[in-house]
Amino acid sequence: MIIVMGSEVTDEEVNAVVKKVEAAGLKANISRGIERTVIGAIGDERKLTTEMFTSLRGVESAMHIAKQYKIVSRESHKQSTVIDIAGVPLGGNQIQIIAGPCSVETQEQMDLSAQFVHEAGCRLMRGGAFKPRTSPYAFQGHGAEGLDMFRKAASKYNLPIVTELMDARQIDVFLEYDVDVIQIGTRNMQNFDLLKEVGRTNKPVILKRGMSATISEWLMAAEYIAAGGNHNIIFCERGVRTFETAYRNVLDVTAIPVLKKETHLPVIVDPSHAGGKAWMVPALSQAAIAAGADGLLVEMHPSPCDAWCDADQALTPQELKKLMGTLGAIAGAIGRTL
Repeated sequence: MIIVMGSEVTDEEVNAVVKKVEAAGLKANISRGIERTVIGAIGDERKLTTEMFTSLRGVESAMHIAKQYKIVSRESHKQSTVIDIAGVPLGGNQIQIIAGPCSVETQEQMDLSAQFVHEAGCRLMRGGAFKPRTSPYAFQGHGAEGLDMFRKAASKYNLPIVTELMDARQIDVFLEYDVDVIQIGTRNMQNFDLLKEVGRTNKPVILKRGMSATISEWLMAAEYIAAGGNHNIIFCERGVRTFETAYRNVLDVTAIPVLKKETHLPVIVDPSHAGGKAWMVPALSQAAIAAGADGLLVEMHPSPCDAWCDADQALTPQELKKLMGTLGAIAGAIGRTL
């Protein structure tokens, strides 16, 4: 950590900072310039916070040098991590498309969805049994009954299932139905108690970016999961909220190469929630794959106009199949497979 002192700092103020650094078990290195005095804290700076120093007299600013996220950083693990999801690799050369409906509605709907996901060439299936909705009066999902319908439909085609966990009290039922990938939604990205509980499981976790979260906040949220012992984490960019109203969210394609530089963990993109309209999904999907995403989380419904939620952004089975063909060509162009 570096602590920058003000231009008129006194020896007493510098000593106060040095004592605080040393009290935490680190060494202090003082560098006196013409206009500023800079104190470097040498050692395990995770023991320090910027607030410990910015409240002291004479301190102008304090900043970390080392990254606060250790386990998920590429510095700690140079090689890119490939996560095994019931035999399906995510994070390697092969790009994975996770497709399915926004919510589990009926057994017939899920059976058809699984059939179309399989026929399109996707190896994993998504679907929401527990739904976080903006309105308390909107469909909230079937819960455990939905997981049962989901598992029955996906098992016919050996499709690993991905579904959202909203509450730590639901973990037992998720394990009972052997959910293959636990999804943490945007609203829960910084639900630290939930992240800690998920960190105690051995299930792969898709961590969606918060609506207004910075890359650093997102990485630190992942560190909560990793610190609990679960290192099977997948980052999912789903668009951030800005001033723009022409589409649902702004897909931050820049986040893909930045995350690839900062972390060894896989990065996927949710183009459905980013644009909020089905006609945008192909273009956003293509951009994500071209930018280096390891996979996509795409909404597809057997009959989008009859969907119980997010009907506007769901692809038809035919549209999904067509998209898979286009993405295959892009993957080949950048030396990857679909």
